[in-house]
Amino acid sequence: MQEYIQKRVLEICAYILETKCTVRQAAQVFQVSKSTVHKDMTERLPSLNKQLARAVRAVLEQNKAERHIRGGEATRRKYGGQK
Repeated sequence: MQEYIQKRVLEICAYILETKCTVRQAAQVFQVSKSTVHKDMTERLPSLNKQLARAVRAVLEQNKAERHIRGGEATRRKYGGQK
């Protein structure tokens, strides 16, 4: 793995652990695609640091479990409250 990729993987990892952000939010901050962030965190990070990879996986799993709630909130904001 090239050095600049390793650096990006570790920077994104640190950001996700610090902010508990989603893949989409991290991708926007680092100006890469969601696919790149996902691949970095699920495939590349474990080869660099297994402990960090487990911690990031826990954050991503929590975000995945909560995504239906965030989606409902976004819809409510877009369409204005209750029926």
